[in-house]
Amino acid sequence: MSKEKEIQPKNWEIKDRNYFINGQASPLTFTLPSKHTRKHPLLWFDEELGAQRELRYASNQRSVFVDEQKGEATMGHIIFRDGVLNVPKQEQALQKMLSLYHPLRKHRYSELQPIEIAKDQLADLEYEIEALNAARSLDVDQCEAILRVEQGSGVTKLSSKEIRRDLLLFAKNNPVLFIELASDENVMLRNFGIKASEAGIITISQDQRAILWSSNSKKLMTIPFEENPYSAFAAFLKTDEGVEIYKSIKKKLK
Repeated sequence: MSKEKEIQPKNWEIKDRNYFINGQASPLTFTLPSKHTRKHPLLWFDEELGAQRELRYASNQRSVFVDEQKGEATMGHIIFRDGVLNVPKQEQALQKMLSLYHPLRKHRYSELQPIEIAKDQLADLEYEIEALNAARSLDVDQCEAILRVEQGSGVTKLSSKEIRRDLLLFAKNNPVLFIELASDENVMLRNFGIKASEAGIITISQDQRAILWSSNSKKLMTIPFEENPYSAFAAFLKTDEGVEIYKSIKKKLK
């Protein structure tokens, strides 16, 4: 095989790099395979050559490709301690082995990417700010409707200040879900239906297949199979017939 220069990514940067074991639990020490064997194959497919290239980390070699290594190879060990491995910029062969070629990268371990982490954190903070600003602008009824999705019927017992406090905490702790709920037009209508049920204005039949007027058991609508009764009622309230029902219930809730 003709000798080929090691493939250099365009944006490869010479710097210290840190790696960590994926998952919650990390062993005190973990040794990553550092040479190709039948039990632990270390191969990297070179698209330019159209062939698999054998990998081997040797501390006295500039390349991790066996076909580019010259002379006697001093084998090196790749050991994570407490789930972490710090590799200084002087050890370029080991860095490239870990960052570019090792078949277990992103599966058993990953490289710490401070810039990517910062991007994710920035996005999270922007979501949080957007959610908190949106939460502050909602009226109490909207706050209650959104919070009911998170806390259920317990919202009924809260004061308006408690509702606003809990909604702000919800927006801070789960901004993505909060924004989704705040932009969902059915949330308010579902809450409207729940309040009507709690006030004894409407009733869900025992078989969960119909919504009735509590006063005379007259059926208002049939609940589609396996659909949430209040979600179905929210959709119904947007129909021509449902709009009149909505107006009637609204008067009774006052």
